Amino acid sequence: MNQDSRSYSKGIFKKINENIHWKSRSIQFVLSFLIAFGLNYLISGDNLTEGQSSVLFLLIFAIGLWVTEAIPPFAVGILIIGYLVFTMSNLDSENVKQYIQTWSDSVIWLFLGGFFIAEAMKKTALDLALLKISVPYFGSKSKNILLGLMLITAILSMLMSNTATTAMMIASISPIVYKLGKKAPLTKALLIGIPTAAAIGGMGTIIGSAPNAIAVGALDGIGVRISFLEWMLFGIPVAMTLILIFWRALLQKYKIKTSNLSLDFIANKQLQIENENDELSSLQKRITLIIILTSLLFWLTSQWTGIPVAGVSGIPIVGFTMFRILDAEDMRKLPWDTLMLVAGGLALGLAVQQQGLTDYFINFIDLESLNYYALLIVFALVSVSFSNVMSNTATTTIMVPLALSVTAALPGISAEIIPLIIALSASCAILLPVSTPPNAIAYSTGKLEQSDFRFGGILIGFLGPLFVIAWILFLEFIS
Repeated sequence: MNQDSRSYSKGIFKKINENIHWKSRSIQFVLSFLIAFGLNYLISGDNLTEGQSSVLFLLIFAIGLWVTEAIPPFAVGILIIGYLVFTMSNLDSENVKQYIQTWSDSVIWLFLGGFFIAEAMKKTALDLALLKISVPYFGSKSKNILLGLMLITAILSMLMSNTATTAMMIASISPIVYKLGKKAPLTKALLIGIPTAAAIGGMGTIIGSAPNAIAVGALDGIGVRISFLEWMLFGIPVAMTLILIFWRALLQKYKIKTSNLSLDFIANKQLQIENENDELSSLQKRITLIIILTSLLFWLTSQWTGIPVAGVSGIPIVGFTMFRILDAEDMRKLPWDTLMLVAGGLALGLAVQQQGLTDYFINFIDLESLNYYALLIVFALVSVSFSNVMSNTATTTIMVPLALSVTAALPGISAEIIPLIIALSASCAILLPVSTPPNAIAYSTGKLEQSDFRFGGILIGFLGPLFVIAWILFLEFIS
């Protein structure tokens, strides 16, 4: 009887919480709409065209929804495309289909190829096999294991989504976490170091993080093409440098001792997953490895083969389905919501650029009087700040078109510098549990407080953009 009463009470409280949550989100949605409407009215006046005013309202409204999360971020992407099709059909009916075509943009296909690889690695336990092969080289010392797990996380994040990578790594180290306890220094260091390494590691490749692909897509739209290998030259050195610095900082902050640890749990975890997927033959696993390596080879050599990086995504998409490594059920597990968010962001960036909204506001700024290096620092820090409170995808979507307009107004400046700085700096936003999905995953373990993220958020939030700017300017200088 008591058990039934408790269950009934829990059900009542759950309904009450859901009702309060729904009302709160509804109020945030309405407030975002009203603020966007009011600001648009104050700014527009008679100076903006109908198209510019419409896009300005959408921009402010989307920012409000992304910040408050009144609706899911992917839903904002769908709202953007629907709004643009509805409003622009009267103003520019011939070109309105371009906003829908962002669903088939090269950036979307690039990401989809990465998602297929990530899901295949997860299903065949190749990700854990990489752990099993790599970790022994780091020995049994706690500080070296921390470094090893952070480096492996970063490498995986270059091929998989940082969310999937963090989820896999957090699950893999759970035996260590439970063995050491919540208050152990190494527990804290691992639960903070792994999501940070995942976020930073995504800088390394075009498919590693959504901001990277958005910046590449925007630059490709103005005729500046960055190959897969060229991006790695921009991203990997910065990512690895920041990870090493953060590793040393974690050792100092948590006083990590050099005690020995057993890592048998990795092999046990891999065996468990392999048993769950006995239907996958050893031949299929070898085929998976061949498809992944072939895709990486063509991605890395795209500038010589002439095959677009988005076109290479057809290799994993066709290969994994043709050899039945991934089936319909696996397709449903792919993060389609991310593609919706990216497609909406691309459509918003396209509208802002084509309506000349950024050019309008830049005309009020005397760019010639601004110090160029100060301008780079401002763009980098603003990107980090915005990404801490809203999606880094949304931040990059908003900032990159503005950067391209600024670059066009400054003669003699390479078009790719500021967009690259924005995209890479956006990955340095790790101040809050909600700043990035990896942080949220680590926080959901219940073994971290919100304050635990501040140390890394402040350190990487300031050092990251400075390293990004210094490295990109150095590469630009020697090129």
